[in-house]
Amino acid sequence: MNAAPAPSVPGPILSLQNVWVEYGDKIVLERVDLDIEAGSFVSIVGPSGAGKSSLLRIILGQEQPTRGRIDLDGAPLAPECGPDRGVVFQRYSVFPHLSALDNTVFGMECAQAPVLARLFGSARRAAIAEATEMLHAVGLGDSMHLYPAQLSGGMQQRLAIAQALIKRPRILLLDEPFGALDPGIRADMHKLIRALWRDYALTIVMVTHDIREAFTLGTRVLALDKRRHDPHAPHRFGATAVYDIALRKDPDPDPAEVSAAVPPAIPQSPVPSQESA
Repeated sequence: MNAAPAPSVPGPILSLQNVWVEYGDKIVLERVDLDIEAGSFVSIVGPSGAGKSSLLRIILGQEQPTRGRIDLDGAPLAPECGPDRGVVFQRYSVFPHLSALDNTVFGMECAQAPVLARLFGSARRAAIAEATEMLHAVGLGDSMHLYPAQLSGGMQQRLAIAQALIKRPRILLLDEPFGALDPGIRADMHKLIRALWRDYALTIVMVTHDIREAFTLGTRVLALDKRRHDPHAPHRFGATAVYDIALRKDPDPDPAEVSAAVPPAIPQSPVPSQESA
């Protein structure tokens, strides 16, 4: 694999300062203050509705925070999705009428030829060569001419990862990417994502409901939940980072170390009822 090391930048690669996300009178996230260092693997856990996916969307640029500031390399985050951030969802974002190779090339065509979404001549040959290399990197070198319907779930997820990485993002966002996979396939995907994280010098932010997965892959685990509740108006308060657990920096941890680090459960934070804002 050809690594794409991130440039050396002082301070965190990503900084969230007093970030709020509100939809009308419903507060989803509140008072989120978070610095993410380059090269880290941040796992985000929490109950359903705690704003985990909302946090990924504002980092990606799909949504804007209602309040607060997000900086990338010390400058305000651009208010749209950019090539410096890639994303992989649980549901595969692949085109069924294109082969694995064409699916991967298509992202490069959109970036390099936004009007026609089509490359020609030497530009297309270079894109095909780069896409071929990426498909080999994710383990699809022998399947690049197959269509998504001919690929297993794990292979489709590898294709989705190739699509995200072909633009060489610095930050890779994963929204429960392995939740629909069988345990054996999921273990293989864990090995793949650790290898890609290391070889492509990525910073990864992953949402998962699997506590063991969070601790197995992450160098840091964040738990999102509400610190404050009002039983008469549950929408009144939003979630924030109630736990921030620093782990190791080794991309290939010893299984015994992971078992020792995983708590039986992320404890619920003490939350007084009907606390005023």
